[in-house]
Formats: sequence, C-alpha cells, structure tokens
Amino acid sequence: MENDGTYRWAPNDPGKDKKMPPLKKLGTTILLVLLVIILVAGSVSCFYTVDDKQQAVVTTFGKVTDITDAGVHFKLPFGIQRVQKVDVNVYQKIELGYSTNGSYVNTSESTMITGDYNIVNVDFFVEYRISDPVQYLYSSNNPELILKNLIQSQIRNVVGSSTVDAVLTDGKENIQMQVKELVTGILSEYDIGLTLVDVRIQDAEPPTAEVIEAFKAVETAKQQAEAVVNNAKAYQNAQLPQAQAQADQAIQNAEYLKQKRINEAVEQVAMFNAMYEEYARNSAITRSRMYYEAIQEILPGVKLYINTAQDGDNVQMLLPLESLVNTNGGGN
Repeated sequence: MENDGTYRWAPNDPGKDKKMPPLKKLGTTILLVLLVIILVAGSVSCFYTVDDKQQAVVTTFGKVTDITDAGVHFKLPFGIQRVQKVDVNVYQKIELGYSTNGSYVNTSESTMITGDYNIVNVDFFVEYRISDPVQYLYSSNNPELILKNLIQSQIRNVVGSSTVDAVLTDGKENIQMQVKELVTGILSEYDIGLTLVDVRIQDAEPPTAEVIEAFKAVETAKQQAEAVVNNAKAYQNAQLPQAQAQADQAIQNAEYLKQKRINEAVEQVAMFNAMYEEYARNSAITRSRMYYEAIQEILPGVKLYINTAQDGDNVQMLLPLESLVNTNGGGN
C-alpha cells in the first residue's frame, strides 16, 4: 500500500491483494463485446429468405452448390457461402422505339426498311422472364442487352423480308410470330438463362404525314370492303334457307309427279293387258269396239249410228235418220 492510500499491483508480490489493472479489464470487456457481436452477426447471416417470385443461387467459395426456392433457408456465414436472389417468376419487358411513360422516342430502334424498299417506323413491345438463374448470372455479362440486340436483329430481318402493306396492315401477326420463333430458336442454342414470352408490334406507321394519310385511306378501303363482304355473307345466310325451302318443295313436287307418272303408266299397262285379254277371247268384237271408241274420240261432235244388219237381211236404210231419231226419242 502506498502513502496515497491506493494499492499497486505487483505480480511478484504474493503478499499483496491482486487486482486487475483498469486498462486490461477494459480490453477484455471490449474483446467479449466484439466476440458477442461477431457471434450474433454470424447467426443472423446464417439465414436468408426467398419470396415466391424468386429463386436463390447459393455459392460456396465461389462455386454454385444449390438453387433454393421460396422460404427461409440456412447458409454458412462469414462469406463461406453467398446468396444471389433472382426474380424468375416475374415478366419483364423491353420497349423498342418508345417508352410507356413517354420519356423518349428512339427512332434508331424503330426506323426500318421493308422488303419493297419503303421506310417504316415500327415500335415493339417484348416480354421475357428468367428461366435459368445460374445461366442468367454466370453465362454472360449482360443477358438483357444480349436479348435486346438479338430481338432488334431478328425484327429487322423479318421486316426487311416483308412488304410495307404487310407491316402496316394485315401482316403484323405473321411478323410477330416469325420474330418470336427466330429469337426462341437462337436462345435455345445459346442459353443465357432468358425465355422469350411475347413479341408484339405496338405501333407501325410510315415516316411522313402524306404516306400516313395514304395508308389510312387504304386501311379504310379495306375495312369498307370487309363490311361489304360481311353484308353479302349476311344476305347469303338470309337467302339460303329460303332457297333451300324452295328446292325442297321442287324436289317434293318432282317426286309427286314422278310417282303420278308411274301410277298412270301402271294403270295404262293394266288397261292394255285387260284389253289384250278381251281381244284374245273375241278379237272381232274387240276390234269393232276399239274402232268405234277411236272414232268417238277423234270426232267428238259427230253422231254415230251403228248398223247391225247382216249380209242377206232385208233391211232398208232410210236417210236422213236424224228426223226419225228425234221422233222416236233418240237411239243409235
């Protein structure tokens, strides 16, 4: 103990009370606090969360070791394992030649030349998504830029082989389909982790006002032609049932006349057979009757008198007979 009443710590003095110096005690406390902080930070960094729109790529010492889906997951701390989250279930867009908020119009992206040497401005809207997070992160430096350049190249290829009428009017769907097929084929060959979802022509117009008006007039004429065709089809659909009904009625009448003719023919055959049977039994009488019936049919206004007298009969014919027939009340 010193004269000032304080204790001095002497390591080699076992007879004195040993107390830790304040500086060393402070250092130990700081070390413990740092150790606790490191342990807490390590335990916190051992867990990570992935939402339902993402997938996480886990690397161990820089090598891909796992791909995790939505949920809470564990990883090794202190940089041993690293996690990169990628939005795989989100449709992302590329706008070529325009922006939806109207912030810019890029004519270098939209101005193209068609197969018949006309200049057009075509804006495209593209949707894509990340299909392979590992390829997306590590196979290329900037996959979005690669996809954009690829789409622009194929768009110019397809538009350059199309006519200006097809680009501005009725060929848009075919152009969109061709561009999508070409880009999808190239993406499957050179996998950059992206999948093309949709390609649409947002707007297509000629570069000058005069040409725009001309194409508007063409489009109006086509719409009018379609309206005329639709009206003609409507008239056709209205007239077809009536014409079909008339045709059915004509067919039924023809069937009726056909059957009538068949019945008449059958009746005439029956009459002929009956007459032939009578003729076979008594040919002379049948010939006479047929002769008289034919005369009556040929000369309907002539009165017919039949003389039944036989050769050798003493019968005198009196002429004229009309007065006698009228006097006797008629007869043949």
